[in-house]
Amino acid sequence: MVHSKLFEPFDLGPLHLANRAVMAPLTRSRATSDGVPKAMHVEYYRQRAGAGLIISEATNISVEGRGYAWTPGIYTDEQVTAWKKVTDAVHAEGGKIVLQLWHVGRISHPDLQPGGAAPVAPSAVKPEGKAFTEEGFKDHETPRALEEAELPRVVADYVKATRNARAAGFDGVEVHSANGYLLDQFLRDGTNTRTDRYGGSVENRMRFPLEVVDAVVAAWDKEHVGVRISPVTVMGGSSESDQQGLFDAYVEELAKRGLLYMHVIEGQTGGDRKKDGFDYEAIRQRFGGVYMGNNDYDLDLAVERLAEGKVDLVCYGKLFISNPDLVARLELGAPLNEWDKDTFYGGDEKGYTDYPALSQEERARYAQAA
Repeated sequence: MVHSKLFEPFDLGPLHLANRAVMAPLTRSRATSDGVPKAMHVEYYRQRAGAGLIISEATNISVEGRGYAWTPGIYTDEQVTAWKKVTDAVHAEGGKIVLQLWHVGRISHPDLQPGGAAPVAPSAVKPEGKAFTEEGFKDHETPRALEEAELPRVVADYVKATRNARAAGFDGVEVHSANGYLLDQFLRDGTNTRTDRYGGSVENRMRFPLEVVDAVVAAWDKEHVGVRISPVTVMGGSSESDQQGLFDAYVEELAKRGLLYMHVIEGQTGGDRKKDGFDYEAIRQRFGGVYMGNNDYDLDLAVERLAEGKVDLVCYGKLFISNPDLVARLELGAPLNEWDKDTFYGGDEKGYTDYPALSQEERARYAQAA
């Protein structure tokens, strides 16, 4: 048996977590074309309820917010009803689950937008790369810059999504302010070239993301709202001339809100977490609340950083895809299933709900060996 804070209970605001291992938000593109979760979503999340906390796959707050085929939403009654089956299943297993609120901004394509419209963004800056549509990958197109008068409408979409998440039985929400999506686009000077009060200075570029956070908190409360940031992750060629200065300032503002947690992608998503030169300890101290670390954590790194007090919670992503009982396997020192990358996005139950969990006999055997 491995002894670590990772496997100890943790009180996250009003939520009592069985352990400090968090299932990261993982886009799997298996919802209907209308963004409705299916029966296999219920089983998928139920299987992984042994995580101290599950963060749902990124979930569109509106049709406009969609950027990938077959991703779920939280803006229709049908979606809310389907998600309620998921949260009920997780809670029946003793788990906790929050929903990640997602608007992709420019990382989309007209094929995914209502009426074939151009995606929206803070500024008309075309992203690099391709969009995943139902017809396959297509080059991103230049987005339309949001008018200042439209911004309250987008905020209202976040509010509606938050209320819907609560109605669907989620234990909270996470505001996705990372990975080059809409709120991150407003933050960075490479994607925000506005000349109104939402562009220019760091204070102005933070204005819209903070308005969203404040509106989400007002729609629920601060003890049920977390936020995700990714200081160095570049999506679609997004850039920022002063990453440290921007995120020092942004995190200081987030700290004033007394949020449930701050979820930080340390290093480039899916890349090296050690070579970016960003001072994550500085923003951890500035935030002062619960700090959730994410990116390339294995057991040893989680044990080390928890023991040093550098993180409070640890996010695991791909390991949870292939190991529905990941927490038990880590604690028992049991071998981990390897993931099948070909089944990450789209498809059916294969590579989704068919990864094996340890049997009771296997658990007992590994416990005895330890």
